[in-house]
Amino acid sequence: MNPFVLGVDIGGTHITAATVDMELRALLPQTQVREHINAAGSVEEITTAWAAAMAAAMGKSGHPVQQIGIAMPGPFDYANGIALMQGQGKYDALYGVDVIALVADKLGLDKSAIRTLNDAACFLQGEVFGGAAKGYGRAIGMTLGTGLGTARYKNGLAEDADLWKVPFGESIAEEYLSSRWFVKRYTELTGKQLPHVKAMVDKLPQEPVVGEIFREFGENLAKFLVPFIQEATPEVLVLGGNISKAYALFGPALRHGLAQQNCLIPIKTAILGEEAALLGAASLWVE
Repeated sequence: MNPFVLGVDIGGTHITAATVDMELRALLPQTQVREHINAAGSVEEITTAWAAAMAAAMGKSGHPVQQIGIAMPGPFDYANGIALMQGQGKYDALYGVDVIALVADKLGLDKSAIRTLNDAACFLQGEVFGGAAKGYGRAIGMTLGTGLGTARYKNGLAEDADLWKVPFGESIAEEYLSSRWFVKRYTELTGKQLPHVKAMVDKLPQEPVVGEIFREFGENLAKFLVPFIQEATPEVLVLGGNISKAYALFGPALRHGLAQQNCLIPIKTAILGEEAALLGAASLWVE
């Protein structure tokens, strides 16, 4: 195994890259680069910006870096390096293009030196590699925020579980398990409007209704997780994303709901933050 690998996280508006010490399972913080990306740009503009950020991070490491792991949003053909995003307001110009070959060429590397994985899977991969789920052989992960990300980990590799759109309640899971549900539910129960989940948390303890909303969220999360746990048989559940920071408010209802269905497993909140995807991407090179 190469002792140093570049971990990269590509988002809808940015790219973050840092060299990872594979033995310590940690980022070299002085190597981290974060750049804004114009996701509406041309193929040449986007791939040049990506390659420049990667080259800058590799140049800061002081160590030879010959391998790259990238956390890439879907839809994407991860085996062949071809972008398949369309109509999502980001990277439309890249549709059908072998972007990994283009980036590798700009960096003077062989295409085989770059591996990619779905970004939700990289979050879980990172938390298993060097975070909250270190030492576990089977895990599931959820990112709870503006959207719903789900992943499962076994046999050394995480994969996107892609459960955001499964039927749930009167709609799909993401409509009940993301930040917009909180804002909508608060308005339904109080007639008032708040911009985001943190503003709701700040209303405690003056507004007990906020506690009730978090309890309801925990119950919904348990209902969603029961079939996921039964199917994946994980040893641990990792929760990430901004909503997970309020775990103390919905955790009791979640654990109670899982226990009622004999599905209670250890629950960990993610500890790596944005670093999880970088570590997870780099860990694609663990043989």
